[in-house]
Amino acid sequence: MKKLGAIALALFMQTVFAQTNRFVYQVTMKSDASDPKNVTTENAYLDISPEKSVFYSENRIKRDSILQKAFQGGGGRGSINRDQMESLRSNINYTVEKDKTNQKTFFKDRIGRDIYSYEEDRPLNWKISSETTKIGEYKVQKAETDFAGRKWTAWFTTDLPYQDGPYKFGGLPGLIVKVEDDKGDYSFDLMKNFKIAEFPTLNQFGNTVKVKRADFVKQQKKFIEDPVSFISQGQGRGGFNQTRIGGGNRGGGGSQNPAEMRKRMEDRIKEEVKKNSNPIELQ
Repeated sequence: MKKLGAIALALFMQTVFAQTNRFVYQVTMKSDASDPKNVTTENAYLDISPEKSVFYSENRIKRDSILQKAFQGGGGRGSINRDQMESLRSNINYTVEKDKTNQKTFFKDRIGRDIYSYEEDRPLNWKISSETTKIGEYKVQKAETDFAGRKWTAWFTTDLPYQDGPYKFGGLPGLIVKVEDDKGDYSFDLMKNFKIAEFPTLNQFGNTVKVKRADFVKQQKKFIEDPVSFISQGQGRGGFNQTRIGGGNRGGGGSQNPAEMRKRMEDRIKEEVKKNSNPIELQ
């Protein structure tokens, strides 16, 4: 009987750990360097399975759902309410995937019209402190690291059977419940968690270009310095302005002046660059 009980417990634990768990983090950001008082918050998901984890914006899933329903209904982009999509715009346009089997981290983000993907090549060297406290229902322990030009303090818990965290953070003997930089520009705070059936399919528009991190940084710099020229010269194909839903009128397409459309695109891109002038990675 004891042997049967042990087998049943093992099967139960195997089933539990085989499921995907979603951890919801509130991300607080001061991403506009010209306006440090402008603080934005939004939720992001960290979905974890035994093989991998994926970190991405909650708003992205909501936008994808709206787009999918529109195309399935045959209406296309012209049938989508632009105001609704605008309300779901996100400062978290990137995706971070961690391959647990091979201990690798992959980062994806859009530059211009393409998605650029690279493998993170900088290790996280944590200094674990003996200091402990409690955040919510979890007993947590302090750890610190320098990463990408910022000093970070994390609080992790061993109350949950995961060794992971939001964004690129991980490598601690527990799940990161909170992590913030010393300037107070960025903070990730665990709000809740629950099980999901499987990883969602994340739609992406444009080509995916695999590069080294150094090449990603170079392309990003070019885009920031002159985003309109970057797109006009074809240094990205497939969809930056595809995130602009519908036409100038609320009813969909319609005829529009090309010069006016270009001017709106230029203003939109410049505004996006300004809003992200204080990035999470400074180096």
